[in-house]
Order: sequence, then C-alpha cells, then structure tokens
Amino acid sequence: MRVLLTNDDGIAATGLHAMRRALLRVPGIDLAVIAPDSNRSATARSITTRSPLWVEEVALDDGSTGHATDGTPVDCVRFAALGLIESEPELIVSGINHGSNLGDDITYSGTVAAALEGIVLGLPAIAVSQQAGHGAMDFRDGHQWEAADFEEVARFTARMVEELEHVPMPRGTLLNVNAPAGDAVGAVGCRLGKRIYRDRLELTEEEGGRRRYRIYGERPGYEEEPGTDFAAVAEGRIAVTPLHFDLTDQAGIDELAGFDLDGLLRPAAREV
Repeated sequence: MRVLLTNDDGIAATGLHAMRRALLRVPGIDLAVIAPDSNRSATARSITTRSPLWVEEVALDDGSTGHATDGTPVDCVRFAALGLIESEPELIVSGINHGSNLGDDITYSGTVAAALEGIVLGLPAIAVSQQAGHGAMDFRDGHQWEAADFEEVARFTARMVEELEHVPMPRGTLLNVNAPAGDAVGAVGCRLGKRIYRDRLELTEEEGGRRRYRIYGERPGYEEEPGTDFAAVAEGRIAVTPLHFDLTDQAGIDELAGFDLDGLLRPAAREV
C-alpha cells in the first residue's frame, strides 16, 4: 500500500517521525513523507494560490528522504496527488499532532485538514493527535515532546493501517484519532464534542498609532457529555471519530422549500 505521511507541525516534528517509524514496520507499506518545512498549526484548509511553492528533499534519520515545502498541510497532499512523488498515494496519514484535535477544534486543525484533502481526492485518510503530557484538552501546546509520548498511538494507528480493509471506514469518511496522555485504557468510537472557547481581547502594546492585541490567550474548556471525543480522552481512551464533508443541513433545506426565495429577487416593498 502506498501511504503519504504529512502533518502540520513540520517535517522535523517528533510526532511525525514516531508515526513514520511505526508505519515502516507494517509489511507492504510504501511510505512517502511530504510535510511543511516549519510549524503550520491551525492553518485549517488553507492553500497557497498566489505564489509558487519551494520544495526541498530532506534527509531522514534512517537514511531515506522526505520532502519539505513552504506550503500548507493541504498543499502537501496536493503535491502527492499531482506527481511530486513517484506514485499517487492510496492512503493519507496526517500526524501525529502535538496536542489534541477534539470537538470544534477540527475546523482549525491543519492535521485534520490534510486528512480531509485525502477524502476530497477519494482517498481514505486518518488524522492522528496526541494529548499533551500534562493532560491539556487543547491543540495549542508548547511543551517539549519526546518520542515516548507518541509510541502507543503510533502503534495503534499502524495496526489500523495494517487492518484497513477490515476497519469500518465508508468512502468519503476519515478517522480522527486522539490519544490520551499516558497509557490508554482502551479505544472507542465516538462523536465530536462541543468546545467552550474563552478567548478575550487583550491590548499588549501601542506604538506609532498601531495597537497590538492578543485574542487567543485563554485555554479553552469543553462540555462534559458522554459519548464524545472529549469524554473518551478524559477517561483515558483513544477516541476514534469518523468525519465527512457533507455539511448540508437537510432539515434546513426542507425549511427553505417553504420560503419564497424568488421573492427576494423582487424590489422590497416601500412605505409611502
């Protein structure tokens, strides 16, 4: 199986290399690595359209080579699909991210965005993230990561890849995997939870008529509901959440069917 490994933390990230080593132990894997040249966390599904992209070959610690680019995680997947590597991948693995990607955070996550690009291209995809060692339920984390932090979820994901033909993953669906800090007590399929953001506007500096603000300083919380990815990780389980791109609200379409949208093309009635 031809697998593309990418991430949003950059090609030097500890999590990427832990995942690479685990995948290389799976029989029959032909692995390619294309990743950003530096951290692109929280870039979501951004792409680079207004300038060419630099790419360079980078020596990896086992003597093989990967590709680093100044593009985004989604650009990395596009590179693979458009011929930068010898053969188009059959599976996208994105991660292991340094920090969780749970609940509403997936809409910001470059890790999940790369996996979403896989399903746009008709390829199965897995996004993988690891909770920080101090237990933060957050994708924003600055502590020093060690290879041991990722070993369990790397093995779990590699087994998932090895058993891919038996893993329930409908076409057009990716699996978002989040591991707890420390040893997991199990793994469970679950839905996305609800994030509680505590952002605030904080002025930090004024200079020459300009103002500098911090708006993402507070660590977010979450709603404590059973059956969610937050609950699973809080219980020490690996959370596996199937995601797809169908964002259509069918009930909303039914509601709109009873509304005169054509009437909005006519001039508004004005009072005399």
